[in-house]
Amino acid sequence: MAWLPRVETLLVRRRRCLIAAGLLLAVLTGLRLWPHPSLRAAVPGSTALYASDGELLRLALASDQQYRLWVPLAEIEPRLVEAVLLYEDRWFYWHAGVNPLALARASLATYGHGARQGASTITMQLARRLYRIRSQTVGGKLRQLLAALWLEARYSKREILEAYLNLAPYGGNIEGVGAASLIYFHKRASQLTLPEVLTLAVIPQNPRKRGGMSPPRNQPAALATARERLWLRWLKQHREAAKYQAEIQAPIKLKATASLPFRAPHMTDVLLRMNKDGELWSTLDLRKQTTLERILTQFVDNQRGQGVSNASAILLDRESGEVRALVGSADYFDGAIDGQVNGAQARRSPGSTLKPFIYGLALDQGLLHPLTVLKDAPTAFGPFSPENFDGRFVGPITAQDALVRSRNVPAVAIASRLKQPNLYAFLKSAGISGMASEKHYGLALALGGGEVTMEELARLYLMLGNRGEMLPLRYERLPLGVKPAAETKRMLSEEAAFITLQMLKTNARPDTGASAVPPVAWKTGTSWGFRDAWTAGVLGQHVLIVWVGNFDGSSNAAFIGIRTAAPLFFKIVDSLRAQKLDGHEAERLLPPNVTRVEVCTASGDLPNEACRDRSSTWFIPGKSPIRISRLHREVKIDSRTGSPTCESGPHVRIEIHEFWPSDMQGLFREAGMPRRQPPAMPDCLQADRTQEDAPVITSPNRGATYTMQLSKMTPIALRASAAASGQTLYWFANGGLVGKSRASEGLGWLPNAPGRYQLRVIDQQGRADVREVAVEFIP
Repeated sequence: MAWLPRVETLLVRRRRCLIAAGLLLAVLTGLRLWPHPSLRAAVPGSTALYASDGELLRLALASDQQYRLWVPLAEIEPRLVEAVLLYEDRWFYWHAGVNPLALARASLATYGHGARQGASTITMQLARRLYRIRSQTVGGKLRQLLAALWLEARYSKREILEAYLNLAPYGGNIEGVGAASLIYFHKRASQLTLPEVLTLAVIPQNPRKRGGMSPPRNQPAALATARERLWLRWLKQHREAAKYQAEIQAPIKLKATASLPFRAPHMTDVLLRMNKDGELWSTLDLRKQTTLERILTQFVDNQRGQGVSNASAILLDRESGEVRALVGSADYFDGAIDGQVNGAQARRSPGSTLKPFIYGLALDQGLLHPLTVLKDAPTAFGPFSPENFDGRFVGPITAQDALVRSRNVPAVAIASRLKQPNLYAFLKSAGISGMASEKHYGLALALGGGEVTMEELARLYLMLGNRGEMLPLRYERLPLGVKPAAETKRMLSEEAAFITLQMLKTNARPDTGASAVPPVAWKTGTSWGFRDAWTAGVLGQHVLIVWVGNFDGSSNAAFIGIRTAAPLFFKIVDSLRAQKLDGHEAERLLPPNVTRVEVCTASGDLPNEACRDRSSTWFIPGKSPIRISRLHREVKIDSRTGSPTCESGPHVRIEIHEFWPSDMQGLFREAGMPRRQPPAMPDCLQADRTQEDAPVITSPNRGATYTMQLSKMTPIALRASAAASGQTLYWFANGGLVGKSRASEGLGWLPNAPGRYQLRVIDQQGRADVREVAVEFIP
């Protein structure tokens, strides 16, 4: 029984070993579970930017000037992972960071036989790179061993292997398989072939001799020899791979960093400012991007004789707001034109490109429909007296024609009548940044008195193309299956947006003089002083904005929207369509509250029985202005005297006459289209004339504020329209008589003190119109 104490001693020792092992396992588990930073966070990373189809646009350096693209282990070609383990550390999953047998073998070879042999595990190599350990000395090697054990205690094998593959040296300033595969093969790490896998697996062991080549050349002998050794090992594990023998023996040409693509530079600049490392997919369509770049470059080259040296363009998907193409300048590398400036983000005067939104608001507020007749005539809006670009006035004009012909006076007149939201409030709500106070712009905002960026203007036209809902611009493609967050904001009713687009589609092309087929809804703009030429529009499934000008704001008489920007716009449109890249506009249901009605062509009102010439227009029931036209009236004429009569009989005939108010008659005369004067109505018919024939004040504007300089007092123009141009009108201010004038003329009024005034005009029959204005005096 003497052996019993020895058995008990063995059992105690075994129990202690088990307890110690359990404690060690608990400590290691605790270290793993204890929060610790990810290995990825230990180093800065590059950003790889791709087009929407996955083609590389640009690989940016990390902040430490290394090409280091972190790729998750699951997205690395599995054969590459296996080849690295086979070549570098076959016992990786079996050791705790240090391989004692390999260390002993290496020590014997190095110190016993004088043949240097490595024994570093993948974990040790990672520790050396991660903690910048110089392992050539004994002390450095001990630090490396301890660091490897420390890594293994805190991180899983998958985390360590992923980190090694992303930090392994590949020559020069290239680190990790993600960057190496993109630089050497222009492929992602998940797309490598077997020869490419074996090539990347052997470079880290001697990156100076096997990689980092510039300029590119065929693989060096050291790389070929190392890859051949790995290939023989691979065949022992994968006999079926023998079929790749010819491919393995063929030399591989490694590309250099100089051959990396640098495409769509302005768009990739935008994406890089998002400060995301790793792989990032853009919304860019390379074919569309190439088309815009080519057309824009050709256009600028052809127009250099006119002083045109720079232009920008942006193309959006109208359903999603995704940016399909962006050209920020004519040449990114031309310092003479500040080519690296992104014209899409520069603040510029939009000219008349904001006019469609004035008409859209007016449609929503029931002020007009497309065939409402407006006045294009000299008009003062307080101190502001807008003129048209051509310096002429065309007289009466429909709202649709006023928009597509970009007439300034009708646009300002409509803007002055807008309730809330007016144009200023609309633009603020749309997110137009950097706007001054509303008083700073006044009504000049309607003609481009403010500043917007191309991106902001693109969002406004995107809103029109997206049924009146504002969308954000998207530069980054969302992952598959992920839907964008609901970020829409309604700015116009679906009906107003639809009708505005229909009006813009009647705009004739500058080259053919006919509307585009298929239709394009487009508008031009020219800024004050000829500094910016714009064309913006909606075509097919896209929104396209182009700008021509100089980033330094210098002017050029060639910078006119219709003459410079519009031809560039339609060259892009035609090229997209020729390549079938425009994506024809999807068939859309008519908005639920839009219909077509018949109106009297001359007046734009619902036709009475006397109106013979009629047209069809878009109409929003419950919003659009509705009244029966009184322009055309039947007049009984005595054929014996040729005079109007109230009698009926065999000698009486019926004639239809147009009874234009006095101001419109004057406009027709000034436009060279005088209208036939209707006959004077007999007294017996005067009783039938209603308040609709009362005079209507046309100047000053309702609710306007006039700021008058004491040293230079300019009279305020008082004008009114009346049924007869020769009729006498009497003007009163706060009950006091100001003077009298004929309906075809105006009257100047100088208020004697600041304040609010009620202006009243009365005709000879006692019919009147009233409006209020405010007057301010300044030194």
